[in-house]
Amino acid sequence: MKAIWNNTILAESNNTKYLEDNHYFPPDSLNSEFFQLSDTHSTAPGKGKASYFHIQVGDHKNADAAWFYPHPEEVAKEIKNYVAFGKDVEIRN
Repeated sequence: MKAIWNNTILAESNNTKYLEDNHYFPPDSLNSEFFQLSDTHSTAPGKGKASYFHIQVGDHKNADAAWFYPHPEEVAKEIKNYVAFGKDVEIRN
């Protein structure tokens, strides 16, 4: 799977976890140069507190476009620190 935004591959892995209509990418599959930790957090039932990344490609910023669970609830422990994408990031095979 590939996560693509602004014609740039943000992450690529054959080992994503699929949960609730999202592919979660392993942390080591990210092209870290495009990610900036955000101050945004949210809470999802059954998963816990999410943290977010802004994505920056050149002069283009996609705020809070990726999220992860550093301390997920027990039922979601398989996605700990795995990253999912939203906000116009395309997920392709």
